[in-house]
Amino acid sequence: MCHRLQQTASAWLAAILIFGGSTMGVSAQEKTRFQQDRIAIGFWVDPPAGAGMDERYRDIAAANFTLVIGGFGAGTAETVREQLKLCETYDLRAVVARAGLKPEELPESPACWGYMLRDEPNTAAFADLRRDVDAIRVARPGRFGYINLLPTYANEQQLGTKTYDEHVARFADEVDTDVLSMDHYPMMQPKADGRAGYCENLEVMRRHALRKGVPFWNFFNTMPYGPHFDPTEHSLRWQIYTSLAYGAKGLLYFCYWTPRGDEFPKGGAIITAEGRKTRHYDQARRLNAAVKAMGPTLMRLTSTGVTRVNGAAAPAALQGTPLRALAGPDTTEYLLGAFRHADGRRAVLLSNYDFVYTAWPTVEFAVDPAQVREICPETGAEIPVVDDSPDMPGLQLSLDAGGGRLFLLP
Repeated sequence: MCHRLQQTASAWLAAILIFGGSTMGVSAQEKTRFQQDRIAIGFWVDPPAGAGMDERYRDIAAANFTLVIGGFGAGTAETVREQLKLCETYDLRAVVARAGLKPEELPESPACWGYMLRDEPNTAAFADLRRDVDAIRVARPGRFGYINLLPTYANEQQLGTKTYDEHVARFADEVDTDVLSMDHYPMMQPKADGRAGYCENLEVMRRHALRKGVPFWNFFNTMPYGPHFDPTEHSLRWQIYTSLAYGAKGLLYFCYWTPRGDEFPKGGAIITAEGRKTRHYDQARRLNAAVKAMGPTLMRLTSTGVTRVNGAAAPAALQGTPLRALAGPDTTEYLLGAFRHADGRRAVLLSNYDFVYTAWPTVEFAVDPAQVREICPETGAEIPVVDDSPDMPGLQLSLDAGGGRLFLLP
């Protein structure tokens, strides 16, 4: 079960420096570290380099992605430079392959956020990774060495620690990179429901990201492989809004371009191995558009807690959230991501924990509804809250399967 946890005041103050608050008192060293300036909507497996590369990157931008993580398609110094030029053209940011270059030789570009270092390391690699991270920080101030971590279901041998929390804590402290990132692919089937494990993984990342004052990103499943199902648009939406409820500042699809190999015989990522768009392309375009519109506000929010409740939750279960009451069928569950905006306002992301059925909760905010503003998923503007069923008592809000809505309170 996803437990409500409140961050400490010191963690909140550290995080607000990263996510849009005052920079008063920040050291010169901190100013040289990577500062994320927009919501990261990216993926694993970039398109092949070479002929047709411009069109492929135009398609990435058209699907409302904001970030390209390289290393599969663009893997040489020459193709990385071309990748960065295209990211500049289409207003994308990139984490690119190191391509065998020394830190002082790494390419520079306004589009470059950082450089790929390692995927899913064991703790035995942390000391070497720290040296790589520091070398990049010195040679390329403002950029970072990107490392993606294992999920909670990795075993002790893979982790190098007795517990997953210890693994992430040691990584955060010993490697000290500027973004925490992990991949976790929940099973979302009637007889194999891994959603609680996904939430537990997000909570670990949330807690250590707040402690270190850095953003966290996470990969989620987009394609069929091994025992994993082919997600519907609703289950993609659930993975996205659940991540946002926990405060993720980066949403990463696994995968964009379908990798070849025995593990992926069905294909079926956003783009096939042959370069054809699958149904996931338009699904991602729609979902990304809403996240991108809300992105400027999301980037100014610092998580203060996450609560999972059902429609019969007692008021005590909502303590510490911006809601006073939430009512509906007791079979419907919700996630409440509570936040503090950089300007001091409170915020709540109310999401539907069900990825099959819509939800219509009756919601009572902690203030008069006239004082509440919703972040429009089409424009990103602050708009008045609209009662979706004005003929019924109380304020009715509709939530799509797996979907969420973001509100600001005084």
